[in-house]
Amino acid sequence: MKHITTSSPLAMLGGKPACVTPTPDWPVFGREEEQALLEVLHSGKWWYGDRVRAFEEAYAAFHDARYGISCCNGSVALEVLMRSMGIGAGDEVLVPAYTFIASATSVLMVNARPVFVDVNEMDFNLNLEHAESLITEKTRALMVVHFAGLPIDLDAVRAFADKHKLRVIEDAAHAWGSQWKGVGVGTQFEGGTFSFQVSKNITAGEGGIIITNNKDTADLARSLTHCGRTLNGAWYEHRHIGGNYRLTEFQAAILLQQLARLEAQTRKREENAAHLNTRLAEIPGIHLQQTDARVTRRSYHLYMFRFVAEEFGHIDRDIFIRALEAEGVPASPGYLSPVYGNRCFQELRHVPGLRNCLHHAACAEAAVDYSRTHCPVAERLCSAQAVWLPHALLLGDQEQMRAVAAAIEKIYQHREALATATMT
Repeated sequence: MKHITTSSPLAMLGGKPACVTPTPDWPVFGREEEQALLEVLHSGKWWYGDRVRAFEEAYAAFHDARYGISCCNGSVALEVLMRSMGIGAGDEVLVPAYTFIASATSVLMVNARPVFVDVNEMDFNLNLEHAESLITEKTRALMVVHFAGLPIDLDAVRAFADKHKLRVIEDAAHAWGSQWKGVGVGTQFEGGTFSFQVSKNITAGEGGIIITNNKDTADLARSLTHCGRTLNGAWYEHRHIGGNYRLTEFQAAILLQQLARLEAQTRKREENAAHLNTRLAEIPGIHLQQTDARVTRRSYHLYMFRFVAEEFGHIDRDIFIRALEAEGVPASPGYLSPVYGNRCFQELRHVPGLRNCLHHAACAEAAVDYSRTHCPVAERLCSAQAVWLPHALLLGDQEQMRAVAAAIEKIYQHREALATATMT
């Protein structure tokens, strides 16, 4: 690897860290957010008003959608979208096994059943071939997750959904600004959802949004987030059984300013990720997410790769991460298990709080047992292979990216010494 410029020992073994520049702070904010919050504070109009509507319109337009319906978080956004699509008791929804737990628990919350699908090694998105093997007469919908901000092959998803007459839900909680063939994700089918939780690339601490081009879906979603009210109904007229899932003016004020920063931040993350891709592609055992040429803009919520110990040599993933952090690069193994490995799924039929839930009854009747679920790629990612670098790191400068790449190259160069030291 021609880029290695140092033979100094690893930081774990007494050497100097390769990366000494701190990771940029997150969240990014400035006087714009401060002024916007003060304007809301002094206006006395703190609740669900003009700024919420302005953000909904601006965010929907950013993703090429006609309608945006904000809500309190991304988990609720998924629930509301599915209810708006008529997904409920007795239905099965295909869900990737490698995702945040809310992708699956939201299905339970609408009294449907998640069926877990393995992911692809090359992009960490849902494997459609495996999905096909799981379809039953109860399969109603397919949930796709654009993992780490990388859109799944949406042309293939459309062909799959058309073939099996399935609805499609886009969980785009990692994909703010990502585009497939020049069009924002979340608008390719009936609707998509996004999260604005504090770790996300655009944040107000919490928050979420549903986007859609379908007016009926939008109107029902709006009602369900707004206590069942309808656009032309009286204030105390509640047509649907909804909830209070609204954003406040304070959150919308922050999000409007965060959205103004998002496009430039997305470009910078893409540029820095491209530099890392070039450097890391040369290292044995480092397998990058493979990006389709039809992805015309990529949000990076994570910079993620597979670490294959047998190819890298001598050390396992967890030691690699410890060494990388010692070199000054923040890193994580990500999820501890696929979604179905969490206790709440392994013991689903025995959870007291679900005894009166329609889904619990359906699970008991169908003898649903997630302990029998097996998705080998997702399991390998969780137990031994996934390495996550945070999106804030990609807001650093080119020198920092060179240092990050050099840190990984340095670990590879000294892998035998590291293996020897960690075995004693």
